[in-house]
Amino acid sequence: MVTIREAGAGDRAAVATMLGRAFADDPAMSYIFPDAADRAKRLPRLFALLFDSDAVGMRLVSEAADAGTFWRPPGQAHVPMAAYVRRLILVLHALGASLPRAMRLGDAIEAHFPREPFWYLHIAGVDPARQGRGLGGASIRAGLARCDADGVPAYLETATESNVGLYTRLGFQMTGEWSVPRGGPRFWSMIRPVGGL
Repeated sequence: MVTIREAGAGDRAAVATMLGRAFADDPAMSYIFPDAADRAKRLPRLFALLFDSDAVGMRLVSEAADAGTFWRPPGQAHVPMAAYVRRLILVLHALGASLPRAMRLGDAIEAHFPREPFWYLHIAGVDPARQGRGLGGASIRAGLARCDADGVPAYLETATESNVGLYTRLGFQMTGEWSVPRGGPRFWSMIRPVGGL
């Protein structure tokens, strides 16, 4: 039995480090940070920022924080530019010279958001050493239970084609396939209706 709980402020560093490992070879993160050494250094910083910004929704983790999902609530999937400006020093510390690529990718993602209200599964990751044990699926299902309770569909996009099957098994349906302009990665957009399967 996998226990999923809300992440607290004390989980920030461990979750950011875990997600940095989980996304080390992710196509979207490889696009933002083409150099592997730079990526390894910057991903924990980036995920620490996302841990903070996604506090408006749900931050769910396994008991040992070796898996986690960040969810943004309906109407708050888009992060206003003012929020980035307020934290500009931290954003620059995380992204450095990769800021333009990160902004291009973010704009492309937001252009594909559904029009109707949705819970946004923003981040889902499992420590590579703990993958294949059901932690990711349990973390996602815990968030989907909240989506169902709220009567709102869940939406995500993934740049990892092999994830599409997992999300399909969790009740998500494909809504589109697209690429980030100017040589960016391919993404698959998926939505899960209320009640899932």
